[in-house]
Amino acid sequence: MEKINQIAQAINSFLWGPPLLILLVGTGIYLSFRLGFLQVFKLPLALKYLFSDDPEAKDMAAEGDVSAFAAVCTALSATIGTGNIVGVATAIRMGGPGALFWMWMAAFFGMATKYAEALLAVKYRVVDENGQMSGGPMYYIERGLKNKFLAKCFAIFGIGVAFFGIGTFAQVNSITSAVKIAFNVPIIITGVILTISVAMVTLGGIKSIAKVSELVVPFMAGAYILGTIIILIMNASAVPGAFAFIVKSAFTPTAAAGGFMGSTVALALKSGVSRGVFSNESGLGSAPIAAAAARTKSCVRQGLVQMTGTFFDTIIVCTMTGITLVLTGMWNNPNVEGAGATTAAFRAGLPAMPIVGELIVTIGLIFFAFTTILGWNYYGERCTEYLFGVKGIKTYKYIFIALIAIGPFLKLQLIWTVADIVNGLMAIPNLIAIIGLSGVIASETKQYFEELKEKQDKQIA
Repeated sequence: MEKINQIAQAINSFLWGPPLLILLVGTGIYLSFRLGFLQVFKLPLALKYLFSDDPEAKDMAAEGDVSAFAAVCTALSATIGTGNIVGVATAIRMGGPGALFWMWMAAFFGMATKYAEALLAVKYRVVDENGQMSGGPMYYIERGLKNKFLAKCFAIFGIGVAFFGIGTFAQVNSITSAVKIAFNVPIIITGVILTISVAMVTLGGIKSIAKVSELVVPFMAGAYILGTIIILIMNASAVPGAFAFIVKSAFTPTAAAGGFMGSTVALALKSGVSRGVFSNESGLGSAPIAAAAARTKSCVRQGLVQMTGTFFDTIIVCTMTGITLVLTGMWNNPNVEGAGATTAAFRAGLPAMPIVGELIVTIGLIFFAFTTILGWNYYGERCTEYLFGVKGIKTYKYIFIALIAIGPFLKLQLIWTVADIVNGLMAIPNLIAIIGLSGVIASETKQYFEELKEKQDKQIA
């Protein structure tokens, strides 16, 4: 097993080297400038659209499968997961508190990438043999970029992420470990209950997944954020110092302390960007698969809605976790790691009621990870449908459910390494397509806002 770990680490280090990090962040920077920093100036409009259906999409059956809000909740269900609790703790343990700053930077520019992905997904989506909307990178690579080879590569890697990366092992392992630590429930029992629950929801398709996501995502995110806000209020005097330490650590080496081995600026940047991408998935091409199912006529409108997902996931939820870890000093505690570090941070942050802090993390992790499994089941299903047609979906779902069952028994370190590898492979063809179709993105954006301005001028007149 140690040899396999070493090989996987070597592949991961090569894949997540400077070229891919530059491609990921560089694409976001390029789009930010080309779109006039839309993620800043159009964020209020995006938040407004998030909670309202497209008034032009009156023929519901013809325009999509689920509401715009349900589509973004499905995407958020896949992004707000263990990356927000375990991933942040892992990033800070590896790269120091400065890794959180680089997560912010990756998310800020990643919002432009997320917007572009969703725009293209809606523009180039199709209706499958079952009458469901199908879209995502495989379709805009084939129909927009005119490259079937890259489209198939993306679909294959997408199934790989669903099977071996974000979709199964990392989530299942985190759930079973958290329940074992908090409630002393045997891993095998949690694994069985989880497998049955996943099967019951995922066999119902996108509408079933979206219905669960609409209920669970707002509730789980709200409860987790409320818990961290209480901790920040109780430790208000230390908050400015924590932020200053995070920013300073992003640009200077962090010395060894406690269980922390020390970090360079390069390691902080790499840890922050890779874990940030794992969490918000900007550039991976996953969220646009959910965006394609939205009931809307406007690809720009849905792009704006999906863009909010990165904002909520990283700028808000990941920040809450990271600040709590730094405030309480648990980021470098040698006795805890992953979910254990975040749990210890919440216990320390709420000393008068430590059990409440532990429950916030444990229950939050269970819901976060469970909905991530649901979202990635759908992403992998759409990739399978693209490669093999609707006849391949049932086989895919059975394999996915089987992998959920074996997830609890795999080692944490290998799980995260494999997840990083398949994430990186998935991102490459998607980013190539986004850059290649950036002219289409800019054109659609310009046209939409010109028409919107004309409508607003007429209403004023």
